[in-house]
Amino acid sequence: MNPFVVGNWKMNLSLEEASTLAMDLRQGLEGVDGVEVGVCPPFVWLPGVCFVLMGTKIRVGAQNMHWEKKGAFTGEVSGPMLKDVGCTHVLLGHSERRHLFGETDSMINKKLKTALSLGLKVIFCLGERLEEREGGETFTVVERQFTAGLEGVGQEALPELTIAYEPVWAIGTGKNATPEQAQEVHGHLRNLLENKYGNETASQVRIQYGGSVTPENAGELLAQPDINGLLVGGASLKKDSFLKIVFTTQERMRSPI
Repeated sequence: MNPFVVGNWKMNLSLEEASTLAMDLRQGLEGVDGVEVGVCPPFVWLPGVCFVLMGTKIRVGAQNMHWEKKGAFTGEVSGPMLKDVGCTHVLLGHSERRHLFGETDSMINKKLKTALSLGLKVIFCLGERLEEREGGETFTVVERQFTAGLEGVGQEALPELTIAYEPVWAIGTGKNATPEQAQEVHGHLRNLLENKYGNETASQVRIQYGGSVTPENAGELLAQPDINGLLVGGASLKKDSFLKIVFTTQERMRSPI
């Protein structure tokens, strides 16, 4: 299974900057193999970025969506709308949605099931806060988020799912989890997948790490056996740093430790 590297642009970049970055990635990633790459621009830039990346292998995802397909939900965006503009993926359960905007496990579960029913591939995020890690609750928190988020999701949907472990205390702080800390949680998530869906299916689900990923730490993180990709924040906003992360991932696949 090829690793999956995704850039989450969050609420950044102007129209010109987003278009330029997309074109730079189109040119810079031509010929890259062994790595799946995606970007998640802000909603308003999705049509333009999808247009620029049309015909390439670079996936375009949204940063969120509503669980209803249409209706009186002012300010929201639906899954069918995302598909119409060319999105193949959607990011769900990001810690900023959980902790800044009050999204619950139940809401995320409804979104996840709707997205899968529409044929959108899901990047399902989970992770603990600093006080939860310091209190020894990391496994308890991620297990609760995992169980609630995937309630009612059958084994047949697993090929469309990527899990992203993102310790909240490492997002945008410059303080990333050590490769060993990340692997410990990734291994636990792999065990949860095995218990719920069986060993064969669990081994096919990619688990990304997200949280202050940089070109300097990408290689060490990817060397861990259960880290199958990266969810990149700030470093995805600049062509050089994001391309270096992708190339590091490609090299890691060609020369595994």
